[in-house]
Amino acid sequence: MTDSTPVDGAEGELTPLKPQESELLVITGMSGAGRSTAANALEDHGWYVVENLPPQMLGTLADLVARTPQALPKLAVVVDVRGKAFFSDIRDSLNTLAASGVAYRVLFLDASDEALVRRFEQGRRPHPLQGDGRILDGIAAERELVAPLRDSADMVLDSSHLNVHELATQVNELFSESGPVVLRLTVMSFGFKYGLPADANYVADVRFLPNPHWVPQLRPHTGLDRDVSDFVLIDNGANEFVRRYVHALEPVLEGYRRENKHYATLAVGCTGGKHRSVAVAVELAKRLAQLPRVSVSTRHRDLGRE
Repeated sequence: MTDSTPVDGAEGELTPLKPQESELLVITGMSGAGRSTAANALEDHGWYVVENLPPQMLGTLADLVARTPQALPKLAVVVDVRGKAFFSDIRDSLNTLAASGVAYRVLFLDASDEALVRRFEQGRRPHPLQGDGRILDGIAAERELVAPLRDSADMVLDSSHLNVHELATQVNELFSESGPVVLRLTVMSFGFKYGLPADANYVADVRFLPNPHWVPQLRPHTGLDRDVSDFVLIDNGANEFVRRYVHALEPVLEGYRRENKHYATLAVGCTGGKHRSVAVAVELAKRLAQLPRVSVSTRHRDLGRE
């Protein structure tokens, strides 16, 4: 959450938000999803990072930041189930921060069960909540515990298909700027056969478009190649779809601004995530980037998997 609000300018335009004097970022999420990687990336870019802080101490730390914003202009706090009984009070602690007027944001790191199990097995360590059960038992218990926090987070970042370097890069792009971006959009292409993106706010299905996979000369190429992009976007209603989709999203994005939601992921899916979804995602990102006070990036989740 943030107390920064847009200011109307001339002719209804919005002036940029002023950077906050200090920033408090709460990093939480599933064990094994990359909280430490995110924290390390922020620390490398000048954030002061506190790991495994009991939620009850958030208020005290926030008060310290408010009193000395120049000393701690950017503070990131990692809060997770390692706090055991303390973790159950995190929602109350965040509500107390909000009631006291402290500006903060919540970054929730998530990943699929399959990815989490693989990481715990590779690290040869148990899940903190599995007890005498299986890793999956611990993951299920943790998902139930953190579900309300995930639902209210400012940003959910799914690391299922990211290595540590890719995750660090995404975190840096999100939080290393000198001032907060009013609205940052990620347009992600994906393949339905690999599952829906867990962090998508909106999902568009472009399987209604002719599939370049069935054109022999196009099959080896991807939606990033001009010949495939032209095949997908010319005629077939693709451009009309993109135009209307952007138009439909405009009131949604404005609503995000009013609610101080600064991040959103728009997913575009086809069968394998190689041709149609990639071409449409690139075009959609171009159109969205023309909107005022919107920062847009693209990510192709499943490109290269076929």
